[in-house]
Amino acid sequence: MTPKHEKQEFVTVLVRDPRIQKEDSWHSHIDYEIFIHTNSMCFTRKTSCVRRRFREFVWLRQRLQKNAVLLQLPELPSKTPFFNMNNPHHVDHRRQGLQEFLEKILQNALLLSDSRLHLFLQTQLSPEDIEACVSGQTKYSVADAIHKFASLKRRFPIEDEERKREKNEADSDSESSSSGLGHSSDDSISHGCKASTVSEES
Repeated sequence: MTPKHEKQEFVTVLVRDPRIQKEDSWHSHIDYEIFIHTNSMCFTRKTSCVRRRFREFVWLRQRLQKNAVLLQLPELPSKTPFFNMNNPHHVDHRRQGLQEFLEKILQNALLLSDSRLHLFLQTQLSPEDIEACVSGQTKYSVADAIHKFASLKRRFPIEDEERKREKNEADSDSESSSSGLGHSSDDSISHGCKASTVSEES
């Protein structure tokens, strides 16, 4: 067959399913699930979904811009003091803006070479942990982090798993606390993948 019959690469990104996450009695935020489906060789995993909040998108854009100073990056939806997370129109407008931002970012080969982007899209690592991983300050590599998150469908750090395993060995008489979180059902929703939907944040 001629090259024209070769399979064309694609990257599909969806930002959807906004959910309000309560931090404490006074504070809450919206997070969004980001779904990736691709056949691109640039990606470690061909499908993934994670949840991110708006300020993490802001961090991502700042880091990408710093590492690609000659590029004009697409803008994020503007952050307004009048944003109301209980207003469906406000939330959907932001969701659309975040999706358009990622769609444009993923069309640029230079930006696709930045490991921070891949860790942002395919793991639940915090920005601080992403920086540590990229700079070689963690026990795990970028690929390790992505594969590990895909297998766990939740937050990554190996160190957390090691500490949890040690605690379970010491407290083998209790299984009820194995989740390590007060609201395990909420956490599984916040950091796992749903079968058919994805979410977003404020």
